[in-house]
Amino acid sequence: MENKENILKCALDLFYAKGYDAVGVQEIVEKAGITKPTLYYYFGSKYGLLETLLTTKFQLFSTTLRQAAKYDGDVAATLNRVAFAYVKCAMSNQKFYMLLMSMFYLPRENEAYKAVKPLIREFFFIIKKIFQDAKEQLGNMNHREEQFAVGFMGVINCYLIMICEQGEGKEIQITEDIIRSLVHQFMHGINS
Repeated sequence: MENKENILKCALDLFYAKGYDAVGVQEIVEKAGITKPTLYYYFGSKYGLLETLLTTKFQLFSTTLRQAAKYDGDVAATLNRVAFAYVKCAMSNQKFYMLLMSMFYLPRENEAYKAVKPLIREFFFIIKKIFQDAKEQLGNMNHREEQFAVGFMGVINCYLIMICEQGEGKEIQITEDIIRSLVHQFMHGINS
């Protein structure tokens, strides 16, 4: 395995298991079987390593979600596509997904929070745009696009976090019926 990829994999394993702040550079290089200068050569710092890890892994999420989020005139169908895509990405890389979620709840001055904030905001804006585009179909929008986006993200993320926690270390299968049910529940809430 190439050094850079090996370092990223080891960092993900350690950050997922212990949290970014609890892991030192020495621990990363020992796990990766490299020297500190090698890590610094590729990433410049531990923070640079974190940023590279997040942006590299999130790129797949972002590309997949942007494609799924193209509004086609049907809010429920669009949200189902997004939920399917999001769940598939999260389940294919559970460690990264759980790390991403945990980092979003860190103190706002924490450097790991600062690294993850743009990614969470990007996801939020992708979802918000669906509701902006759907305002004609959703007559009760009344400038609540942000509220709907937060609610939708909350439903999906809360469900995924609970499922990942219950099935830690195991392959998790989430059926299309379950995803449709979550989207249906969300749609029922915003339409009432």
